[in-house]
This record gives sequence, structure tokens and C-alpha cells, in this order.
Amino acid sequence: MTTTPLLPDIAALRAQTRLWRQAGESIALVPTMGALHAGHISLVELAKTRAKRVVATIFVNPTQFAPTEDFAKYPRTLEADIAKLAAAGADAAFTPSPDEIYPEGFCTSITLRGPATAGLEDRFRPTHFQGVATVVAKLLLQALPDVAIFGEKDFQQLAVIRQMTADLNIPVEILGAPTMREADGLAMSSRNIYLNEEERAVAPMLHRCMSRAAQRIHDGEAMEAALAPARSKLMAAGFEIDYLEVRDAATLATVQGRYRKGLRMLIAARLGRTRLIDNIEV
Repeated sequence: MTTTPLLPDIAALRAQTRLWRQAGESIALVPTMGALHAGHISLVELAKTRAKRVVATIFVNPTQFAPTEDFAKYPRTLEADIAKLAAAGADAAFTPSPDEIYPEGFCTSITLRGPATAGLEDRFRPTHFQGVATVVAKLLLQALPDVAIFGEKDFQQLAVIRQMTADLNIPVEILGAPTMREADGLAMSSRNIYLNEEERAVAPMLHRCMSRAAQRIHDGEAMEAALAPARSKLMAAGFEIDYLEVRDAATLATVQGRYRKGLRMLIAARLGRTRLIDNIEV
């Protein structure tokens, strides 16, 4: 059975990528926090179409979790993850420890504005994107791939990474991949395992209500008038909504009025103890 080699530290990662570059082979990076599902595997499959070699990273990044969040409980399934990566044809898995990424004395982080301060995820997780940008910058510089693949499910995160990479002149193409969904429309997420049976049956309402609201906006209804019934229906079903908004897809700036091209609808809502996020094109 084919296996995916593990690269446990930065030195091993750089040694492997150096050999590939010397052979004239292109490299794609797929950063993940593990607990891999079909959505992650779709990123690997897309990466294989864009580069000769694919490295997936598996690292639960402590700096993007607030003290009240689920870092300790975040699912860690390394053995199963490696098996999935091998089946998908990944060439290597970078699996560093927290001490490898943040050694003693580490004290540098990235200051963010622009899409990182759009008033969406940052309003509820004010330290999150600083942790994301810092670790992604490190991963890009450690591997120096030709392209890095990120899922569109975390749409604000993708915008932050694109802006950060451009601002810091990191020579890596950032590519977004479409959100993978379950058959009932629920966006695939490692956190879906936290949903109990009843909550899992309700969760697909998130995508259905967004889709209806997007269609109403596309048909000419004012944005807020289209969003209001979606909020009401979701709250009646037991969701606690952090935000449900339509934004400019490129900048995440607020928009008002009626439909125009280049819009994105984004949502974050809690169902029981699980916080779900999603987004769709309008």
C-alpha cells in the first residue's frame, strides 16, 4: 500500500522541497489542521492538477484559538489523515509540533487590517486572523511552494491570506477551492462531528435559507428585505446568528441596496455548542 511520507520538522520539509525544486518539479501546499474530510481531499486533488508535487500540512495552530475556544478538544486523527492523504496521492505530509512552529522565545506576529477587520469573524474572534496569518506566512516561507490551496468555506480567511501574501510579496499563488458540501447542502467541516443527531438534521437549513435569500436578492429584492426572513427562520429553528450579511466579494466591504455583480453572502451561527460558518455567491 502506498504511504505518504511524514516530514516532522522544518529541516525535513526544506530538504524534501529542495530536492523537488532541483529536479524542476513544481510544488503545491495544502495547509490543514487535520481531522480530514472529503473537503480537504478535494483541495489535494485540485493541488495535483496545479503542481507535480503536493505537500499537505497537518498542524492544529494554537495561536488562532482564543482561550475560550476548543483548541484542546479540536479533533486530532493523524493516522486516519495520513491514510486519506495517501489514497489521494499526496507526496508528503508536514506534521510539526507546536514547539517546532513556535519555539521558545517566539515573539513575532503580523498586524492586519483590510479584510481582516471587515466586522465579520473578527468581530467575534478578534485574535483569530492574527494567528492564521502568522502561521500561514511561516508555512509559505518554510515550503516556498508555487501555489497554496485554501477552501472557500473560510471565505474571510482566504481574503486575509491573499492580502497578506500580496502585501508581504511572498512569491506564492493563493488559490481558492469551492466549498464541498454534504448531500443535504451542509458545508463540510471538521467541527460537524460536534453536532448531535437532532442538530445535524437541522444544520442544512443554514444553506437552504441562504440560498433562498440569495435568489431573492438576485431577482431584485432589496438585500436587507431578503435577509430578514432568513434570519427569522433560522432563529426559530434554534440557531443563534452572529452575522448574516452580504458583502463585496473582493474586499468584504459592506454593501447596500439591490443586486450587482461581485457579491458574497456570509454567515456564522451557533447550533447548540457548535459554531457553523458558510458563504455563497449571490
